[in-house]
Amino acid sequence: MDIYGIIPARYQSTRLPGKPLAIIGGKPMIQRVYEQCSKSRVLKGLTVATDDERIANIVKSFNGNVIFTKSEHHSGTDRCFEAAEKMNIGIGSVIINIQGDEPFINPSQIDLLASCFDEKDVNIASMMKKITRQEELDSPNTAKVVLDAQNNAMYFSRSPIPFLQNVAKENWLKESIFYKHIGIYGYKYEVLQQLVRLPQSSLEVAESLEQLRWLENGFKIAMKETEHEGFAIDTPNDLEIANKMV
Repeated sequence: MDIYGIIPARYQSTRLPGKPLAIIGGKPMIQRVYEQCSKSRVLKGLTVATDDERIANIVKSFNGNVIFTKSEHHSGTDRCFEAAEKMNIGIGSVIINIQGDEPFINPSQIDLLASCFDEKDVNIASMMKKITRQEELDSPNTAKVVLDAQNNAMYFSRSPIPFLQNVAKENWLKESIFYKHIGIYGYKYEVLQQLVRLPQSSLEVAESLEQLRWLENGFKIAMKETEHEGFAIDTPNDLEIANKMV
C-alpha cells in the first residue's frame, strides 16, 4: 500500500493573507510544513497542491514537489483529490491530507495516522487528542468528537460533547474524557473519489465541519489518539507566537 502526503495551500486567507508564505524563523511557513512532513517514515511521495504561482515558486526554490490545482475549490479535500488525479495515484493507495498552516507538525503523527490503514476495512482516518483545559472544551473554535466502541467517530461538534447531565460544567473534565479533533485526514483514493462528489449536508452547514457530510452519508472515520499538540497559524498574533517558538 502506497501512502502519499498532499499539502493543500492557497494564498487567500481572511485573517492572514498570503499565509503559506509568512516567514517563521527565516523560512516561509509552507517550507517548514514540507520539511517536517518529509521526516515521515511512511510517505512514498509528498506534494504541495496550490492554485497560486507565488506559492509554487517558493516550493520549487527549496526543491519541493508542487502541482497546480483549480482556484475554485471549497476545501482541502477537493484540492487533494484533483492533485491525486494529476499525480496518477492508483486505487488502493492512501492520501494523507496535511494542513498547510501547521509548521510544527510532528512527523510521527503522519506515521500514526497511516497505521490506521493496516486494518483493511478502514477507508477514512483522522486524529484526536484529549482535552485538558476548560477553555478548549468551551471554545467553538475547537471541534470535539465522540466515538463508538471501535474508535470510529460518531459525531463531531463545536459544542462540548457528550453533555454531562447533573454535573456542573466546571467539573466536566474531572468526570469524563473529552476529545478534540486534530485536522489531519487520511483516505483511500477510491473513497476520496466518492467524498468529493457528495453534496453539502445539513449538519455540515450547521456546524461548519466538512467531515459531518461523510458521516451523514454512511462513511466511517477511524480515529487515532495522539499526544502531540498542533499549532495552526491563523492570525498575525499566531504568527508572532510561532516566531517566538522558533
